[in-house]
Amino acid sequence: MSSKLQPLGNHFINGYLHPLFGASNDSEMFTQMVWISFFYILSVAASMAMFPAPYGRYSSSKYGFLLPTIFAWITQESPSFIMPLVLLWGTSAICWSSLVNKLLLIGFVTHYINRSIIYPLCVRGSKKTPFIPYISAMLFSIFNGFMQGHYLLNYYQYDNKWLTSPQFVIGYTMFLVGMAINIYSDQLLIHLRKPGETGYKIPVGGLFNCVTAANFLGEIIEWAGFALASCSAPAAIFALFSAVFLIFRAWHHHKYYLSKFEDYPKTRKIIFPFIF
Repeated sequence: MSSKLQPLGNHFINGYLHPLFGASNDSEMFTQMVWISFFYILSVAASMAMFPAPYGRYSSSKYGFLLPTIFAWITQESPSFIMPLVLLWGTSAICWSSLVNKLLLIGFVTHYINRSIIYPLCVRGSKKTPFIPYISAMLFSIFNGFMQGHYLLNYYQYDNKWLTSPQFVIGYTMFLVGMAINIYSDQLLIHLRKPGETGYKIPVGGLFNCVTAANFLGEIIEWAGFALASCSAPAAIFALFSAVFLIFRAWHHHKYYLSKFEDYPKTRKIIFPFIF
C-alpha cells in the first residue's frame, strides 16, 4: 500500500467524514451511522408495508427514467465491495493483520462480488430499473460498504482467540450456509427461464418447495450469521435492515404469485419454512 495514500485516506475520514456526521472520532461516527440506519429501516418498513420497492417485476417509469438492468445492478451494488477495497488500499487499515477481520471482510466482499457482478450477468429477461430506486440503492451501498469496511479495517481489531469462540464459529458457519442457499436459490430462479424468455414462473426446487423466497431466506441467514460472528453494531443494524427489507419483499412476491398463478401451492410459506 502507498505510504502517501494511507495518511490521505485517514485525513479524509478524520477531517471530512467525522464533521459530516457531527462526530469527533470514529466511535461517535459509528453511533451516528447506526442511528441513521435505524431510522432508514423504519422508513423502508413504512413504505414497503404499503407498496413493493419499485424494481424488478414491480418496475415502473413513475419512479424515474428506466436504466438497463445489468448496468443498474452492477453500478448500484458494486460500491458495497469497492468501498472496503478503497479503504484497504487508501487508509492505514491497522486491523487487517487480524485473521478474524480478514475472514469477515473477505466474506462481505465475496457476497457483493457475486451480487454485483456474477448475478446480474446471469439474469435473463429482467425489467429495467427506475432511476429513483437505483440512486437509493447506490447511496445505501456506499454508506453500508464504508461502514462495514471502516469498522473492520480501521476501528476494531479482533483477537485471534475470537476465531474459536462460539459466536464466531456458529455465526460464520451461518454466513457460509446462508450464502450457499442464496446463490443456489438464485440459480434455480435464473434457470426457470430459457434463453430469450421473459415473464415469471412458479419457482421449484430446493427450499422453494417450502417457501416463496428461498433466496431471501438464505440472505437473511447470511447476514444474521455475519452479525453474530462479528458481534458489532454496524453488522447488527445491517442484518436488521436485510431482514426487514427481504421479509417485506418476500411478502409482496408471495401475493404476486398467488394472484398470478391459480395453481400456486397454497401451503407454501412466504419465507420461513413452516412458520411464515
